[in-house]
Amino acid sequence: MMDSIAGLQLGFANALTLGNLGWALLGCFLGTAIGVLPGIGPALTIALLLPITFKVEATGAFILFCGVFYGAMYGGSTTSILLNTPGESGSIITALEGAKMARNGRAGPALATAAIGSFIAGTIGTLGISFLGPVVVDLALRLGPAEYFSLMVLCFVTVSAVLGGSALRGLTSLFFGLLLGLVGIDLQTGQPRMTLGVPELLDGVNVVLVAVALFAVGETLYMAWRHTNEAPQVRQVGSIMMSREDWRRSIGPWFRGSLLGFPFGVMPAGGTEMPTMLSYYAERKLVKPEHAKEFGTTGAIEGVAGPEAANNAAAAGILVPMLTLGLPTSATAAIMLSAFQSYGINPGPLLFEQQGVLVWTLIASLYIANIMLVVLNLPLVGLWARILKVPQPQLYAGILVFATIGTYGISNSVTDLVLLYVIGIIGMFMRRFDFPTAPVVIGMILGPMAEQAMRQALTISEGDWTTFATRPVSLVILLLAATALVGPRLYRAIRSG
Repeated sequence: MMDSIAGLQLGFANALTLGNLGWALLGCFLGTAIGVLPGIGPALTIALLLPITFKVEATGAFILFCGVFYGAMYGGSTTSILLNTPGESGSIITALEGAKMARNGRAGPALATAAIGSFIAGTIGTLGISFLGPVVVDLALRLGPAEYFSLMVLCFVTVSAVLGGSALRGLTSLFFGLLLGLVGIDLQTGQPRMTLGVPELLDGVNVVLVAVALFAVGETLYMAWRHTNEAPQVRQVGSIMMSREDWRRSIGPWFRGSLLGFPFGVMPAGGTEMPTMLSYYAERKLVKPEHAKEFGTTGAIEGVAGPEAANNAAAAGILVPMLTLGLPTSATAAIMLSAFQSYGINPGPLLFEQQGVLVWTLIASLYIANIMLVVLNLPLVGLWARILKVPQPQLYAGILVFATIGTYGISNSVTDLVLLYVIGIIGMFMRRFDFPTAPVVIGMILGPMAEQAMRQALTISEGDWTTFATRPVSLVILLLAATALVGPRLYRAIRSG
């Protein structure tokens, strides 16, 4: 507890400098604007910004990325409420009641309860990062190579199964990422692997390039192919003032949603979909009888406040396993992990010791970003609504131009540009046939780390493969992975049989 408080004091001293406040404000502004645009989420945006890691110092870059991440969670509710078009999967439930409130002339209170709920949830989630992070670090330091390998296997399986919808599709994407991660010189033997005789590949495929290709080029090509040129019809926002009754009905859902969402974010592949859904059903059960009829008809404010708080708290929880264990449990976390690697920083149990100033400055900036986001979101709702009218062809063209310039700026290599568009086209077809792209980046980043952990464990055990099963913690984690992979199929088989 005292260590966390001392860390936060150090973090706020650095985060409140003019430069870092500027990065936080820029990230919040960009994140909110991106969250408002349907289909363009924080993963794509951070992927597009990754080339700045070669010019901007680490603290400023990560404050910017986290501002984008938090801001996109806020902005996603605007699209859900005004257009009935969720920009992020976590905003799907918000649209159920939020769009109905907008249709009945109450878009302003719906947007206000979403923004204030996001602030409360983000603050509770950031408190969780501050005080839960060091606890997770203490536990992680007791794990050996065998346990780390098993933990990565669990991450592979759960992320592939959950993000892919289909375990086969998710694991196929993961395998593609593992192959990309193997390209280059084997650190153990010094032999080139899968370089196809191309000298530029001896150093491996740049993970920043792959992230930009899949989440910027691939997503953009897919959206350009899928969408029309028509600008959406946006409902009028009106007054954003909440009545005393709205406040009274929102306070409970805000806190319940926050406390429900954070644990799901911390769990591997917990995601934002499940807690938002659970929050929505909980509020339907807990609502007073006189307000129950509003659900599904005119729109109940509880159905916006609770799920939106759960969404933002879960998003904050995602940062815990990434910072403390080096395990990305979402697409955005995977891309942020690749940014850490661009700086030669490896998130994990030692991060709080080796990069204490960076970590605590980043956590402190999350508190500041939450305040900035409320200030940006409530008065500027009308501005965000206008962003929805940006013509899509210009938007997609701009993304492709920035992706190309940024990638070429990393290495000035034509080979990288060829890889960018080849992998980008593969990413487009993956989206077309419902293959998830996040497991590719996760496999590429964690694959080499899992290989190293496996080799270290086998070296310690003198080549005994049973070491992964004879160590109790490792065995439990592997059993959890097997359950996550086989359990849903067995359950469906039993239900159908």
